[in-house]
Amino acid sequence: MNKTTILKNLLNDKEILVAPGAHDALTARVIEQAGFKAVYMTGYGQAASYLGKPDIGILSMSEMVDRARKMACAVDIPVIADGDDGFGNAVGVIRTVQEYEAAGVAAIQLEDQIAPKRCGHMLGRKVISLEEMVGKIEAAVYARKDPEFIIIARTDARTGYGIEEAIKRAKAYEEAGADVIFVESVESEEEMKAVHEQIKAPTLANMVEGGRTTLLKNDELQKIGYDLVIYPTASIFVASKAMADLMSALKQDGTTANYQDKMFTFEDFNKLVGLDKFQKLEAEFVKKK
Repeated sequence: MNKTTILKNLLNDKEILVAPGAHDALTARVIEQAGFKAVYMTGYGQAASYLGKPDIGILSMSEMVDRARKMACAVDIPVIADGDDGFGNAVGVIRTVQEYEAAGVAAIQLEDQIAPKRCGHMLGRKVISLEEMVGKIEAAVYARKDPEFIIIARTDARTGYGIEEAIKRAKAYEEAGADVIFVESVESEEEMKAVHEQIKAPTLANMVEGGRTTLLKNDELQKIGYDLVIYPTASIFVASKAMADLMSALKQDGTTANYQDKMFTFEDFNKLVGLDKFQKLEAEFVKKK
């Protein structure tokens, strides 16, 4: 079964789909091995892990596609990939969707911000016109080859323009053909419920630690009506903190010996990256005289 079909079926399940964020392919493997059914390729995580820079629209489309392809190849579960603002106008979106789909991801998320975009929980975000974004969504639907490739439409209007404008845009994007609706940075449970009173398509909840939206448990989000929840920043926050602690300990102690209880063992790490699989392939296919 194609990963797009798998993802579509998961979105239609009664149980909310939990897709933790991955900032690289290795993190995606950790998420898969933990038992999650999908993974979210976080844009902030790509900017931070690949460039060491913030999520302010400085990664190119080709760089994001390369990261998406590597992640999709690393796991067997569907990858939901951040596509930022689509990297251009509606015509640019056509190529972006084609490239993401060819990379093997199951879904692309497109937002209505003015370039250069910002992380959805930063202040100062501005949005393009409703009409222009509708054109982008229509272009995205036109561009996909697999009708089950998922188009996620995100609006960032809530923070600067209010919940009413955000819901107005969400409804328009749904009508334009988006498969999943993502109202970013809602600020209360009441706003979450207001979104679901008017949106019939599957919806996405974004749980950002320290962000503008209250962190709710997955079952609480499901009761409100959400079909998909992502945790885009948790992995990069944890990994960065763990590395900072490790380097502080190394600087102070002059060795990593005292820190081994907080690490994977060499053997367990080899299992994580699938060394045994490649050893079997070598044994079968590497021929020597």
